[in-house]
Amino acid sequence: MELYAFMFMLAALVSSEKKVVHEDFSVVGCSDTEKEDLYGMDGEELWHADFIKGVGVITHPDFSDPLGYEGLYQQAVGNQEVCKQNLATAIKAYKYPQEKMDKPQTSIYARNDVQLNVENLLICHVTGFFPPPVRVSWTKNNEVSKEDSLSQYRPNEDGTYNIFSSLTFTPVEGDIYSCTVNHTSLDQPETKTWDVDVAVPSVGPAVFCGVGLSLGLLGVAAGTFFLIKGNNCN
Repeated sequence: MELYAFMFMLAALVSSEKKVVHEDFSVVGCSDTEKEDLYGMDGEELWHADFIKGVGVITHPDFSDPLGYEGLYQQAVGNQEVCKQNLATAIKAYKYPQEKMDKPQTSIYARNDVQLNVENLLICHVTGFFPPPVRVSWTKNNEVSKEDSLSQYRPNEDGTYNIFSSLTFTPVEGDIYSCTVNHTSLDQPETKTWDVDVAVPSVGPAVFCGVGLSLGLLGVAAGTFFLIKGNNCN
């Protein structure tokens, strides 16, 4: 059984009227296979450590004040060593206690309006799960595909986590994509499917409106004709 240690810290900036203005957070996590170090504010990620590339990644918009300082990534590496030591101590002290688990909820959608043969991005959003480790895989027409990216674990207000996985694709009519999520709380992996089904604009409403308008004008013309004839008879 893989044990995952996660630390979640919150700090609030408070105005003179004792109202919360902003809320920032820090997430540090580790296991035998995963590492996590992330900072954010008001529910949005601002910075995370990419331990594969060995760099810190600023994720907020370019027009905002840059987050970070010299040695921030190195600090994240040090945090991992502390986390692993704490994890080893916790394993000895608690002897793998039963964890509270929350099952993930999964949705799949396209980032942009779907147009045939126009490249798009398919997003699989997994949320509401605890503990953090999840595995996400993609298939296209039942053949395994590799996801373009997997986001950091982001905390929800209720203590659970959410994560995004994305896949670049070019819509072709009839193609079927699926996102499969594997989590320790599930008896079997959970799969959501999405098929390329671009609706062709219907000409029905336009035809009905045109026919209705024509009949209406014809009725007005006929009514005017008989009204004039009736006046002439008088």
